[in-house]
Amino acid sequence: MTTVGQATGSEWLDGGRLHRPYWSSEGEAPFQQALLKLEAGCRQADVPVVHVFHIDNDGPFRAESGLIQPMDWLPGQPAARFDKHVHNAFTDTGLDVWLRRRGVQKLIISGIRTEQCCETTARVGSDLGYAVDFVSEATLTFPMTHAGTGQTFSAQDITTRTELVLAHRFARIVNVDTCLSSL
Repeated sequence: MTTVGQATGSEWLDGGRLHRPYWSSEGEAPFQQALLKLEAGCRQADVPVVHVFHIDNDGPFRAESGLIQPMDWLPGQPAARFDKHVHNAFTDTGLDVWLRRRGVQKLIISGIRTEQCCETTARVGSDLGYAVDFVSEATLTFPMTHAGTGQTFSAQDITTRTELVLAHRFARIVNVDTCLSSL
């Protein structure tokens, strides 16, 4: 059995997305389109969809903020929701137990912060023995500037680097169509 996991937490304020300092709308539309296609295909194939939210003690990420909720464009209910407090979806969340009880052996990773939450979850999932499909086009990240050099890396640079370090070590790098055709 396979499951698709999405880091789908988002902050909402006054009817619009609360923009964190790093947030950029660049890439958001293709990400949304890819994620919706991936989720629809998984649901059609009876692959359980799991949502993972980041909660901590920082402003809008506090549970009490009321801002930790699915993006309004995501359809349907997930098979399960897990709240994480670190960069990966496994540490202290119960996700591993949930997956093993259902006989899940393969993970499909998608969501926000390609190089952070998604990559770290793929690495830990692989270390725990799961086969991992990393669906880069259904992940989203933002440009980052290196503190030491001042060099800015584009979202595509970061995604390419993530694919490089995950491929053939921790995950199979796939697009949505390839992922869905292998279900």
